[in-house]
Amino acid sequence: METTPQILIVSSELENRRALNEILRKEGHETICVSRITECQEALQTQNVSLIFCDRRLSDGNYRDVISATRSARQPARVIVTSRLADWDEYLDALHNGAFDLIASPCLPTDVLWAIVQARREDELHAGFVAPTSSRAAAAVA
Repeated sequence: METTPQILIVSSELENRRALNEILRKEGHETICVSRITECQEALQTQNVSLIFCDRRLSDGNYRDVISATRSARQPARVIVTSRLADWDEYLDALHNGAFDLIASPCLPTDVLWAIVQARREDELHAGFVAPTSSRAAAAVA
């Protein structure tokens, strides 16, 4: 039996976890909250996680460790990094390292919900993509 996809919140800071959890639950999302990389890895192996909100820095690692953990997860999950700095260089660095997005922390509900909408849109686009079967179709896509 497949369970409803959940959103994983990975933050060493209790207040960040609480705030994100409140925003997401008010919008009807099911969440899992953890504070360490090892807990994140366990959740990714045992739960149906579709999206992850993760602090840039954690007490036992950083968002890159979370992205790495998604590669061996039951299913792929997009990672949205949260950061107090959230400047352009940090944003580009996060995307370069495999994050889906980076938003400022403390998180505004509009930023969180917009990131979710964009992640779901990407998932739908990728799910609907069918690789071209002919060289003419391949050239049209390129």
